[in-house]
Amino acid sequence: MAQGEILWFDTDRGFGFIRPDMGPKDVFVHVSALGQGQLRDLTPGTKVEFELVQTGDGRLTAQRVLPLSAEKPRRARRN
Repeated sequence: MAQGEILWFDTDRGFGFIRPDMGPKDVFVHVSALGQGQLRDLTPGTKVEFELVQTGDGRLTAQRVLPLSAEKPRRARRN
């Protein structure tokens, strides 16, 4: 899954944009792509993870947007 942060989101219109960490283009996000009840804070700068989906006209959109947990589990190191 990709990671990024909310650039802006208009709750009245139900859409906004995410700035992906891998960058260079911002990604469109629709309210229907938000994880139900899991994403409450849509203020700019909120870290999220999401799936990138390419639409029929070539644009990238975010799907299954979820808040990025503060700490990710670390993998055990092999010796």
